[in-house]
Amino acid sequence: MKLLVVTAVKYYEKEIKSILKKSGVKNYTYKDAVGYRDLSGLSVQENWFANDMHEGMSIVFFAFVEEGNCDVLFDKVKEFNESSESYSKVHVAAINIERSI
Repeated sequence: MKLLVVTAVKYYEKEIKSILKKSGVKNYTYKDAVGYRDLSGLSVQENWFANDMHEGMSIVFFAFVEEGNCDVLFDKVKEFNESSESYSKVHVAAINIERSI
């Protein structure tokens, strides 16, 4: 069993729910979140927000899944990111669960 953590901009909420469903993930939890991006390392020309910290509306999903569903989800997120023309991508991480009740 694995714990999946999926993060993205809030705009992708519907797409992520669809990806989870197509990956066989039937139960998950999600929550709105504020994402931060430190832009202090960018030059003035690259930093069009004109400040060092940028906040954005994000969303976080959590799901306990079997390993097979995890692989399918990673493939579908990769396909989504490659087909998206947006700079913002969907991020996913899988954490091994040693023990749970």
